[in-house]
Amino acid sequence: MGRNPWFETVAEAQRRAKKYLPSTVYDALVAGSERGRTIEDNLSAFAELGFAPHVAGHHANRDLTTTVLGVKTSMPVVISPTGVQAVHPDGEVAVARAAADRGVIMGLSSFASKPVEEVCAAHPNVFYQMYWTGTRDDMTQRMERARQAGAKALIATLDWSFSMGRDWGSPEIPDRIDLRTAVRFAPNVITRPRWLWTFAKSRRIPDLTVPNLAPPGGSAPTFFGAYGEWMQTPPPSWEDVKWMREEWGGPFLLKGVTRVDDARRAVEAGVTAVSVSNHGGNNLDTTPATIRLLPSVAEAVGDQIEVLLDGGIRRGGDVAKALALGARAVLIGRAYLWGLGANGQAGVENVLDLLRSGLDSAVLGLGHSSVHELGPEDLVIPDGFTRTLGAKG
Repeated sequence: MGRNPWFETVAEAQRRAKKYLPSTVYDALVAGSERGRTIEDNLSAFAELGFAPHVAGHHANRDLTTTVLGVKTSMPVVISPTGVQAVHPDGEVAVARAAADRGVIMGLSSFASKPVEEVCAAHPNVFYQMYWTGTRDDMTQRMERARQAGAKALIATLDWSFSMGRDWGSPEIPDRIDLRTAVRFAPNVITRPRWLWTFAKSRRIPDLTVPNLAPPGGSAPTFFGAYGEWMQTPPPSWEDVKWMREEWGGPFLLKGVTRVDDARRAVEAGVTAVSVSNHGGNNLDTTPATIRLLPSVAEAVGDQIEVLLDGGIRRGGDVAKALALGARAVLIGRAYLWGLGANGQAGVENVLDLLRSGLDSAVLGLGHSSVHELGPEDLVIPDGFTRTLGAKG
């Protein structure tokens, strides 16, 4: 009898993904830059927070639903946009189907391996993500394409600073898959026959192009071609943020905020929401964990715009802790990618079910009937836990 494909923790999803995927593919899913201190803090900070549960008076029914940027969701968990999900033949489409089945919102990266039209066809509630790359005309065209496809909101990710190098080494990712590349990577891939068979059955090869950045009537650039354009684009100003928000004209989430002064500037620029994010630990290393930064940002602007959080979410209890400290919802990245790598669409659904179950257990144990009732009094917060950046801005 084969092993049960269901896994009971995100950690187990990660272990299975590591066994199932070729090492070069799995290594691309490992977060962190430089020393890896930020990703470590993202994870360990949640463990420093404790719960303060009640012994009786619990509610038989709990409401986990909420809205994010005006869109209803079955729980306060959003699929974070991540690039080139070619770990599975169906990639972002498989993730979209899983998110639709579980009633949560999906964020789609402009660096995705699947076109926005295919993803929106698989899920009615997609938020499209963009970097500041190319000309304003390029970005206007990409926004219009996403709008026409049915995207409900725009996510602008502007915190990336092209931080390079990992002490443990970075994965070798080819520019494209051709015969020469296939031969070179064969020794690595042949050790994972189940993964290879999955692609063989689909009659596809891993697609390392980014179709959502294709010019009208043109071919999709490779990931590294698009990355090169991004690196060469002058970084945006706050006026550019305002322009982007006005050009989109709908719900707008600014991702990558860590400072109070930046959060206030975001409000002035007219954003609908911000996500307290350090790019999952992949950006400037030694930036504090986002859960430490969340309370100060939520206190500063939470009465004016929605505040979300991403970084380090691995359990439903982590979701509850983020909500208790002021987040409207959280975004997850690596957690669902490991689910996708371990078991495709069913693996992503498995991860979402785990987060729902853990969140429901926390709401139950803390004596609440709704996620909206969670607050700091539900937590044991160590002295000196929080960090405040840019408070004098």
